[in-house]
Amino acid sequence: MEHAEGPEHPERPARPGFLRRQPAREPAARTYARALPIVPVRARGLTIEGADGRRYLDCLSGAGALALGHNHPVVLEAIRKVLDSGAPLHAPDLATPVRDAFVAELFRTLPPEFAGHARVRFCGPGETDAMEAALRLVRAATGRTAVLHLTGSHDGTSAEDQAGAEGVWPDAELAAPGAESALDGPEPGTPRPAAVILDPVGGADGVVPVCDAWTRRVRRLTTGRSVPLIADETQTGVGRTGTFWAVEHSGITPDVMVLSKAVGGSLPLSVVVHRDDLGAGGPGTGQGTFHGNQLALAAGSATLAHVRENALAPRAATLGARMLDRLRDLARDVACVRDVRGRGLMIGVEFADPEAAGPSPSADADSGTPGTPPPASELADSVRRACLRRGLIVGLGSRHRNVVRLLPPLTISDEQAAAVLDRLGDAVQAVNRAHRRGFVPPGR
Repeated sequence: MEHAEGPEHPERPARPGFLRRQPAREPAARTYARALPIVPVRARGLTIEGADGRRYLDCLSGAGALALGHNHPVVLEAIRKVLDSGAPLHAPDLATPVRDAFVAELFRTLPPEFAGHARVRFCGPGETDAMEAALRLVRAATGRTAVLHLTGSHDGTSAEDQAGAEGVWPDAELAAPGAESALDGPEPGTPRPAAVILDPVGGADGVVPVCDAWTRRVRRLTTGRSVPLIADETQTGVGRTGTFWAVEHSGITPDVMVLSKAVGGSLPLSVVVHRDDLGAGGPGTGQGTFHGNQLALAAGSATLAHVRENALAPRAATLGARMLDRLRDLARDVACVRDVRGRGLMIGVEFADPEAAGPSPSADADSGTPGTPPPASELADSVRRACLRRGLIVGLGSRHRNVVRLLPPLTISDEQAAAVLDRLGDAVQAVNRAHRRGFVPPGR
């Protein structure tokens, strides 16, 4: 069992100067540093230790980048092996044993019907690089420019790539006519989109799983109109949702998969995997300096293999279902929790103000049913801060920032999961009591 707070360590005093200097020297944009006023000095698995000796259970996991948690032994060993070998650390797009091993392991994890006709393209290290490379690829292949994004979830794409075509269509039957119209062009004579982007679970949208039946419907519609389907697996991939890749829940085969975050084993790495015939028109991904860092490739290979060999994806499905059940029990007793949802170890708890009047937009829409409670971003933020005081790190999501997000590593134990739920439940209950008394707890 992990503990929220460790003993004081006089030999390791806290260094508050770090926290004072950062805002003085770095821009005041919204960053994790503003939400997490801690100075991490060491980490292992689920646990982060601060400079003051306090320990935290990290259920943010680098926004999903740490599939195996912090400093997993297999990842560290893979990195050390490359460092000790004398191999070049920088070899962009050149064939190396490390690169070959990564590609081989990646293909072992892909759905077989996709792997048999797929090509891998390395791009810049960030998820934005991967999505933009995927868009360049499909635009070159189709000669079209517009992009239809089905969930509106933030995926790192530049604003100009979003073509104004977004929608949240979780119900297959109700949404089909609108989808057909969008795919055929918004106006008579206008071209079809160059691609459809599908987020299997809208992560930053507030952990909104897309209906499997709807996903299959989208695949049929795009196939019938020769519109490439891009699956954004930057956060859902590598076992996070209970299958190795989230598209496997619906059984579809996309034309392009965008991979980042966990695929690099905690180091920056992004990859585009696509149907082989899409690459016939040219390079598609553009030039870049950091296409496939050797250390990231080694860490990624080790992570992919460990998740596959130890069946961590089905374990995420089982443990995630248990965590969702317990959180739904909590929701029945706490009026400010409007919804609990997720898939595998990608979980969201949505907050609304039951005492406020007016319309209530859902986490994935701009308007809601009049008379239902509106989103409560202040309550969600208060819960996040209350969790931190209890030694638990969580994130926030949705356009209203009223969804507390849990992204624990796939290596989390049953005992650690129980500790996470205990601390989250205690934080929710405390904030709910304070809210009922008309008081929202201040920050730390």
